[in-house]
Amino acid sequence: MNERKMALVAFNGEMMCFAHVLLNALDMAGKGFDVKVVIEGKATGLLLKLTDEQAPFSALFRKVLDAGLIDCACRACSAQTKATEAARVLGIELAGDMEGHPSLSAYLFSGYEIITF
Repeated sequence: MNERKMALVAFNGEMMCFAHVLLNALDMAGKGFDVKVVIEGKATGLLLKLTDEQAPFSALFRKVLDAGLIDCACRACSAQTKATEAARVLGIELAGDMEGHPSLSAYLFSGYEIITF
């Protein structure tokens, strides 16, 4: 079993970039990595689109969500992109332990390597 721990942090608000976060999360998890996806910045706005099951990449997103790989979304950025309710509907925790944003140092202290997209 692979003991590597990866935090994939999505900042970019482009759906194609976000799809690569999702694909890499599934790939790494399938190879035994401990994976956590953190949705930050403009990427939080994509949650509004992904609540629609007909939206592009929504099935891929649902697969990652159902696998328990999404750790949280940024509380402050979700408020800015008007995605707070979408996160709630999707069952995604809003984190804001660093002035409204998820603290990446918490992942580092827990042994995660961080990759940003």
